[in-house]
Formats: sequence, C-alpha cells, structure tokens
Amino acid sequence: MKEGQKALLIDITLCAGCRDCMSACMEEHGFEEDPFEVNQLSATAYTVLKESPDGAWYTRQMCRHCVEPSCASVCPVGAIEKTDLGPVIYDAKKCLGCRYCIQACPQDVPRYEWNETVPAVAKCDMCYERIKEGGIPACAEACLYGGTIFGDREELLAEARRRVEKDPDIYYPHICGDEELGGSCVIILSPVPLTDLGVADGFPSRPLPELTAEALARVPGIVVMGGALLFAISWITRRRDEVARAEAEEVLELHRVGDGSAKEEVDDVH
Repeated sequence: MKEGQKALLIDITLCAGCRDCMSACMEEHGFEEDPFEVNQLSATAYTVLKESPDGAWYTRQMCRHCVEPSCASVCPVGAIEKTDLGPVIYDAKKCLGCRYCIQACPQDVPRYEWNETVPAVAKCDMCYERIKEGGIPACAEACLYGGTIFGDREELLAEARRRVEKDPDIYYPHICGDEELGGSCVIILSPVPLTDLGVADGFPSRPLPELTAEALARVPGIVVMGGALLFAISWITRRRDEVARAEAEEVLELHRVGDGSAKEEVDDVH
C-alpha cells in the first residue's frame, strides 16, 4: 500500500442523523434530491444515511475506496483508478458500459445511469478534485458533530484505535476498514457489530483481486481434471452400451439358431 493516502473516519456514535453530509454531497455534485426522501444509493445520491433497525443509530453507505479495489481490477479499459491520494475515481470517457465494476463491488456501491441517453457509472469519488487542491470532502466539511472527519489514513486508523482503547464500553472492538479486503480509505467505528446495523461486514482480510487471481490460477488444473473425469465417464458409458449391444446380438443369434433347428425337425417329419 502506498503511503500518504487520505481517508474518512466515520464514527457512528457521533452521528446525529442530520443528513448534512448528504446535502453537501448533492450540492457538490449538482443534485437536487431531498436527502430526507433518499434511502438508497443511486446515480444522484453518492452517500446515504440509513437508520439502524432499532432506530438508535445512523450509518453511512458510500464507496469505501478500497486500498486494492476489485472494481478497478476487473475494468478492462482502466476507467476506474485507485489514485495515490486514496480516492477511487471513475472516468466515463473510457468506460465501455460493461458494468463489471458493479458486479465486482462487495459493498454493492456503484450505480448505473439507466435513464441517461449515454449512461455511465456513478459513485462517490471522495471529492477528489477538492483533495487535489488541498481541500477536504464536502461531507466531512459539512459534519458539525465530528461524525465524519478527513485526514491521512494511518493517522485516522491510529485515532480509531485510540478511541476504542479509551472507551471500550462505547465502541465495538472492531475497526472497519483497517484490514477487510486489504483495507479501505473509509474507516468506520460503531457501538455494535455493523451487521446489526444492516451493513455488510466480516469480509476476509486479503484483497479480492488477490483471492480472485488465486482462484483463476487453479482453473487450468480444474479443467484438466474435469476433462479427464468427463472422458472416463464417456468411456464407461460407451463401453457399457457396447457390452449391452453385444449381449443383445448374442441373444438374437441364439434365437436364430433355435428357430433353424426347429425348422429342420419339422422337415424331417414330413
């Protein structure tokens, strides 16, 4: 992993549910939806605030900006890129519209502009242009309660660990984004397991592209073994059919011989 990557630290225990992060994101990207009427990611909603099933907490759903993103690894034309600064960005001019990135994302984040004449993939870019100019993402700038803060990834991870160690009764002892799937540039602290809040979690620590490469490396051996097995099954099936035909022919021949003997006996009588 390259050093100096930027990240967001989202602390669910500090989120007031105001949706200022959503409003700021929509304004930054020129969208006009009412954040209080939006409850899922879309081509015009790059981040969504969701209420937990018990109504006690709010969680952010957005691109996690993985350290080794699977969406970028499957893109055949390099339309999705992991930048040195951390954000995973998308270039619509390069996109073929294959939507492999949508299928590859373990968080089900990218959306497709189905209603556009020339559709593209839509997702959070962590306000990459702002970051390049030394600014911070709109969602972090808008948060008045400290629920979302921006900074260097390693520093934010250290801060997350400090909070968990300092207040073990407040935080669930797991820092989402530290190691899952190779780590991400969106780090989440929660008072309860994220799965209790309806958020996918519990992924392996190794990056998906690495796991996929290992799986693909086994394909030739599987193909050879599978081919050999199919050949054996085919041979056995053919051999069984040949034996059955031979037995049937033998029975018919016996019937023919028997019929011939009977005919000779009849001729002798006459």
